[in-house]
Amino acid sequence: MTRIGLLSDTHSYFDPRFKELFANCDEIWHAGDIGDIRVLDDMRQLKPTRAVYGNIDDATIRAELSEHLRFVCDGVEVWITHIGGYPGRYNPAVKTDIFKNPPGLFICGHSHILKVIYDDKINCLHINPGASGRSGFHAVRTAIRFVLDKGEIKNLEVIELEDKGKALV
Repeated sequence: MTRIGLLSDTHSYFDPRFKELFANCDEIWHAGDIGDIRVLDDMRQLKPTRAVYGNIDDATIRAELSEHLRFVCDGVEVWITHIGGYPGRYNPAVKTDIFKNPPGLFICGHSHILKVIYDDKINCLHINPGASGRSGFHAVRTAIRFVLDKGEIKNLEVIELEDKGKALV
């Protein structure tokens, strides 16, 4: 069993509450637009980290990370990329490969819109954790926790942080 803390679009802001929110996680995954290498360093100090770069990330982050990351974790084939689209509207850069060789779990960011959608055409769960940073049009900052266990994806939890202007009550 592997517990995952998933975020995207931090845009140079790593909320200090992730230390507590991801305390029971085994790994942190980031779907791009990290923004500042210090955010990547903070994640790596907290937990083992898997991440991809996004369209706003500079040469320093791009030298550390790749655009696409495919791997198997606890029996689930995972593909993380920043600009991936979603079922019915996959980005042309991933569309051919996702239909030819679909993962069990496809994770992307970029839109700042939290989405969890099962694509029954390719038997794949799509997750976009929304945006956990302060930059962008999103009203509420979000992240996700879930568990991978012997080929299953389960116990998915959405984390809502305060909106960018005030605390949620």
